[in-house]
Amino acid sequence: MPTLVISPREADVLALLGEHLSNAEIAARLFISVRTVESHTSSLLRKLALPDRRALSRRAVELARAERPRPAPALPAPLTAFVGRERERAALAALLADHRQVTAVGPGGVGKTRLALAVAAGAADGFTDGVWFVDLAPVAGPDRVAAAVAAVLGVGEQPGQGLDEAVCAALAERRALLVLDNCEQVRDGVAPFLERLLAACPQVRVLATSRARLLVPFERAFPVPPLSRDGGATSEAVALFVERATAAAGAAPDPALRDGIAAVCERLDGMALAIELAAARWPTLGLDGLRDGLSDQLRILAGGPRADERHRSVRAVLDWSHELLEPADRALLRRVSAFVLPFTAGAAVSVAGFAPLDPGAVADGLGRLAEQSLLTVVPSAHGTRYRAQETIRQYGAELLDGAGESARTRGRHLDWCLGGADGLARAADEERQLPEGGWQAGFDALAEELRAALAWAAERPERRPDARRLALGLAGLAFDRHLLGEAQQRLEQAAALATALTEDSPTDAADATDATDAVNAADSLREAARVAGCRRLGDDMYRLHRAAAAAALDAGDPAGAARDLAAAATVAHRFSSTFTRLPAAAEVTALLARARELSDGSPAASAALALAEAAVLADAYGSVQGSPDNTARETVGYAERAVDLARRAGDPVAESAALDALSGAHSWAGEPFAAARAARRRVELLALAPRTPATAHEQVDALAMAAATAIGVGELGRARQWGRQLSGHPLTAEVGHHATSWLLVADAFAGQEEDVLAGGARFLDAWEQGGRPRSFSLGPAAAAVAMVHGLRGDDGARASWLAVAGRAGTEEEYRHGYGAVFDATVLLDRGEAEAALERLSPAPEEVWKWVSWVWLHWYAAVRVEASVLSGHPEARERLAGARATVAGNPVAEAQLDRAEALLDGDPARVRASAAAFASAGSHYQSARSLRLADPAGIS
Repeated sequence: MPTLVISPREADVLALLGEHLSNAEIAARLFISVRTVESHTSSLLRKLALPDRRALSRRAVELARAERPRPAPALPAPLTAFVGRERERAALAALLADHRQVTAVGPGGVGKTRLALAVAAGAADGFTDGVWFVDLAPVAGPDRVAAAVAAVLGVGEQPGQGLDEAVCAALAERRALLVLDNCEQVRDGVAPFLERLLAACPQVRVLATSRARLLVPFERAFPVPPLSRDGGATSEAVALFVERATAAAGAAPDPALRDGIAAVCERLDGMALAIELAAARWPTLGLDGLRDGLSDQLRILAGGPRADERHRSVRAVLDWSHELLEPADRALLRRVSAFVLPFTAGAAVSVAGFAPLDPGAVADGLGRLAEQSLLTVVPSAHGTRYRAQETIRQYGAELLDGAGESARTRGRHLDWCLGGADGLARAADEERQLPEGGWQAGFDALAEELRAALAWAAERPERRPDARRLALGLAGLAFDRHLLGEAQQRLEQAAALATALTEDSPTDAADATDATDAVNAADSLREAARVAGCRRLGDDMYRLHRAAAAAALDAGDPAGAARDLAAAATVAHRFSSTFTRLPAAAEVTALLARARELSDGSPAASAALALAEAAVLADAYGSVQGSPDNTARETVGYAERAVDLARRAGDPVAESAALDALSGAHSWAGEPFAAARAARRRVELLALAPRTPATAHEQVDALAMAAATAIGVGELGRARQWGRQLSGHPLTAEVGHHATSWLLVADAFAGQEEDVLAGGARFLDAWEQGGRPRSFSLGPAAAAVAMVHGLRGDDGARASWLAVAGRAGTEEEYRHGYGAVFDATVLLDRGEAEAALERLSPAPEEVWKWVSWVWLHWYAAVRVEASVLSGHPEARERLAGARATVAGNPVAEAQLDRAEALLDGDPARVRASAAAFASAGSHYQSARSLRLADPAGIS
């Protein structure tokens, strides 16, 4: 038996498959293309004799457990040693072992985060799929909790899903530990997120830190006490002080002073942060200076119950440390509290460098604050950054308010964020690299600052114009970063801010200003609708277009309102499959009627109305609301008029949408070549269009339709070309099932078996992570993979993929459309011609609804071959009838030519058909011709 040889690169891919990464994530991790990942996956499937990606992932996990250490936990590396806490570590670890959600609760500065990190690191071996740390301190609001977790996990958005659903899907079958730090400020967002997560992911456990309980089901609270002072000079509190003082001074304190140190730690109630701050002063103040300084502060702050005293001990040390600073450093400490993420010295100059602080002294001041442990130095590959522990940052924010500098400092922070957002936008437009490693990395490093600045500005009427500008900038960046949910959210926020600006205007303000703000609101809502389209959220598209119409009316723009109402009516038909609740037909018809009333007859309004009429009145998109009384030729006429008016309006997006209607109308009319031409025109039209959410949405849809309709007329080379473009489109990076669907079908018809197996692995992984949705394209893709497994004789894998096809598509489509074609092809390959003919027993006109689009030619040609090989008495009559149907389709015509040769008993002509199939790109049928050319094959 030959030795199994797996290359080093294949081993790398296999290991990452075991981590349940998508092909896109593996490609990014290994710096190779997605196609290369797919090729290695296909090779591994073959070498390991496994049926699909799930089996390959399971094998990878088994190999990893047997041959490799567990993956290192994704936890931050503390810069200082963890001291003491043996009892708490053991107790918290035991609680985590017995309960799925544990919250370490305690006041700020008690040491919750360090304890949680120590426990998580110790428990890592029990979590085969990883330990993940999420710091929620920088998160701008409760609605951003899922986004923060998704960013750490590397989970992207899925169409029709929120990020919380995407996270749950990604973790559904993983045994993982999630550490959520600093939950208290976003507790309203953490609680519902955890309820969904724990219900959907039975093997996930959560260790949270918070100043208060999260109050979610299954939560077990663990109160974190101060460091123990038992044992006096040998206590945990003293051990921490000595360790930190030694690090600060370069030498350990004299052991004879430990009783005095114990007294200091007692005054600080064992609070870890307070002890560390005091120890940082050891080199300059010594024991006497510490004791005297703390005594003064604690007398001032004395009183109150014991629980409050613990908070007061931290505040006492912070106040004391603050008083020991020079005035300039005090100003710097409070002003840098505006930052929620690690920041550079240059950023600090921009935000904090104003009188009485000399901008040139900021860098030195940052160093002094770091020496006093009031800031932490965060080294990175792109320079030194600084950050304040959350407790210190909150303390600085209080000082900032007290000094009356909050508005000015946060205003400067807002201006700095606006400049940063503008710079990132320019870099994204130019696709250029930034010093931080690319504009994407720059955005990731700045995003939470932008969100925090936006939240502050949005609440202040005088800064709302800047807030709107930042919301729009953040929306554009988020869209380019494929954070589509946030892009839509920010556009809706920009619209709300524009509306608020109108309301804020004084009564004597110019009407023109109000109108401009209303126009801005309408524009933002339209753009939000287009982003919702990219997310496959039909309900949101419909809602937002209607909201845009209302804003346009407020702006005195009835023509704009007409366009928006027409767009809403069109969406209800064109994207009906993406709705959770379709609007009533009467409601949509009323929108169209109102749009007609408001239209001014301009080219843009006329084009929008024509498209809506094609959708609503003629059912050009074949939606479930369409009237059964429409005739195909009438539908084509409506669509052609919409195309003509859109072209006159000079709007490529509107023309693409109208061409989509025309393509659908031609397909219902039984004109697949005309449908393919219209779809191809869409791709050509959009290739030169500027990059916007609207064009991106149209491009993805156009590529899918072009690939599908090319399959329908046997243009397999073009179908595979457009399928590959769709597979690699940035907007489909996180949705491999939608990205690869038509490419899988084209590759299957072309006989590209290895490509189908590799693409099927990506499809299945993405489909499962996406919540196993249904779609008109997903069922055929799964059935195509099943067909390839059937042609390879792997009935087990075929059955698995047919089960996927049953869940990804509909029974009617599978029974009478694509499923009949794929199943019959397998049966013919196995010599079961009578069973194949039974599978295709209805004539095409009897099941026209399911075959008239992509499958008509394939259905007709395969049915004829089954009729010939089974000896059906009407075989020759069926052959003659199919000639007119498939004329011009190179694959279907070759199949009919071969069938006729088989009927005539002419092996030479059968053999000659192999060249025709090869020329048409159908390598499987070419090889089949050579097999059938054997006289035994004919008989």
